[in-house]
Amino acid sequence: MKELQSLDYVVFLLYFVSVTSYGYWVYQRKKKAEISTKDFFLAEGSLTWWAIGASLLASNISAEHFIGMSGSGFAIGLAISSYEWMSAAALVIVAVFFVPIFLKNKIYTMPQFLSQRYNNTVATIMAVFWLLLYVFVNLTSILYLGALAIESITSIPFLYAMLGLAIFAIFITLGGMKVIGYTDFIQVIVLIIGGLVVTYLALDMVSDRFHSGGVFGGLLELRTQADDHFHMIFSEGDKYYDALPGFAILFGGMWINNLNYWGCNQYIVQRTLGADLPTARSGILFAAFLKLLMPLICVIPGIAMYVLYQNGAFQNEMAIDGIIKPDHSYPTLMNLLPAGLKGLSFAALTAAIVASLAGKSNSISTIFSLDIYKKSLNPNASEAQTVWVGRIAIWVSFGIALLIAPQLRQLEQAYQFIQEYSNYLTPGAFALFSLGLFWKRTTSTAAIVAAVASIPLVVLFKNLHTFIGGNPIPFLHVTSWVYVILVALMVLISLADRSSVDNPKGLAVERADFTVSSQFAIISILIMGIVAALYTVFY
Repeated sequence: MKELQSLDYVVFLLYFVSVTSYGYWVYQRKKKAEISTKDFFLAEGSLTWWAIGASLLASNISAEHFIGMSGSGFAIGLAISSYEWMSAAALVIVAVFFVPIFLKNKIYTMPQFLSQRYNNTVATIMAVFWLLLYVFVNLTSILYLGALAIESITSIPFLYAMLGLAIFAIFITLGGMKVIGYTDFIQVIVLIIGGLVVTYLALDMVSDRFHSGGVFGGLLELRTQADDHFHMIFSEGDKYYDALPGFAILFGGMWINNLNYWGCNQYIVQRTLGADLPTARSGILFAAFLKLLMPLICVIPGIAMYVLYQNGAFQNEMAIDGIIKPDHSYPTLMNLLPAGLKGLSFAALTAAIVASLAGKSNSISTIFSLDIYKKSLNPNASEAQTVWVGRIAIWVSFGIALLIAPQLRQLEQAYQFIQEYSNYLTPGAFALFSLGLFWKRTTSTAAIVAAVASIPLVVLFKNLHTFIGGNPIPFLHVTSWVYVILVALMVLISLADRSSVDNPKGLAVERADFTVSSQFAIISILIMGIVAALYTVFY
């Protein structure tokens, strides 16, 4: 039934009051966030490892995971889990090699790093690109998908849902990173528990249909009934090869996407930049473990719905005019939950959406305030003025998103919209960071060329098939090729500049920077081992 019952509203209200009350309490405990940019934007020294880890996950997970990944589970199968499991591996790499350099050089924003390592021109180009991407693509699409998901499982109209999500997220964001970080911990608890409720329902229904003997029997039954949905690596010619092109998952573009997202993305890295190194690393490992669990919440329900649909269930719910709609999987399951549990699941979905909105808008605020306003528009701005401008940026960014989000209804798949437009910046951004971090000779001229050439090269490769024939190049292959070309250009330009031998802006990177504790090493090996085992079992 597409409505919330009284008990559902009570459960959701408890969630809402808990998050807002806790956020207000955290805010009141340290009011100096009113005048300190480091406190407001980074919560410097205030976030614990569990708050950092929870915030990393909460900022990452949103409606596109619950709705989109469940839909992909229905259509593609377990292979879509690569985005989660390879993220866990990438997080370990980021914790070992990226975060120590950022903290050692007192980096607070990604444009600040580019300014220190290269020059203000590179930093400004990328800051503008990031702001446009965050506001017009990411924030807008999260708001759109979130409101669409709420509309699909309740009687709340799209516009009201969108406005409610925006207000809720703004309330949390205006308190600064400390409020976001600690409320995200509650959001993650709700997200996981509510998500597991839907997974339990899906597996229980499979178990009942095939008399498999409980939830674990239902899980085993999925493998029996849909073996084709439990393979991680597609071969060329497979239906979904373009989306997940074979070994590019393990050795190619997936690594570039994930390392750029988790290691060079203000929206994500910001949670670690206010902590000391051991705390930041522990938080990242916590997030990596949580990422390993996400397919159980986001993908398995979709596969369960596929099995049920193939065996005659939900024929009307999963198809419109004879066309199967995989993205209906999760909303259909949620609508089957009993009163109370549906409210919990609805709270989980809301938690994922609001946490992502808050994290994204905080990053927009940080980049605009510190890298545009403070640096170029008003260099003499006080701490209080900068924080005030940051709060104004939050309101403005949401205003823009609220105007644009309804227009996304014209898109067939908003998730592909996010991936496609984000990918325009990924190869160039990662080339700037990977060489800037680990090769001292990289010059500012080389960086400018890469920053400017990234988008044209991506456009060229995406449309290459129209000139030479054949099929479109999968976007993960596009990412790989453009990254390799940009790195080659940067190396050649830097080597041609004799002054690069003693580049004063090259970072002093020492082996000791990457030393980890024995506990960190053991947990990291365990995470990598789990990822390797999953790909071995489900190859």
